[in-house]
Amino acid sequence: MFKTTVTPRFGDIDGLKHANNIAIAIWFEQARNPVFRLFTPDLDLSYENWKLIMARTEYDYVGEMFYGYDVDIITYISRIGNSSFTVIQEAWQNGKKGAIGRSTIVHYDFINKKSVSIPDDIRKELEKHFQEEESSCK
Repeated sequence: MFKTTVTPRFGDIDGLKHANNIAIAIWFEQARNPVFRLFTPDLDLSYENWKLIMARTEYDYVGEMFYGYDVDIITYISRIGNSSFTVIQEAWQNGKKGAIGRSTIVHYDFINKKSVSIPDDIRKELEKHFQEEESSCK
């Protein structure tokens, strides 16, 4: 499991004084960097070196989050397939869950434009962060 703390910016807040849904997607993206580094340690975005492509994202907004208080993003892996895996993320503020995100990410070869098997060494690293998703979150 990975933990990233974000500080909501003034511009992350909508007219109802809640964290905007787009801001939460950006926070989750930022918090996926430790997972990305398992595949590309220097986060080099060149076609030759970047190895992941996002296949699906979904978000459930389950509580309110506000300006003025940090948000902890918890990131873990809930499924590891041959060439893809699922990342679960939870946003917590003041001990309350505000959002849950699910991302399906594919190990991808951009030069040959095809998915490829996750290497065993990276699979072992992903397994270190494996956690079953709570049934109430699905």
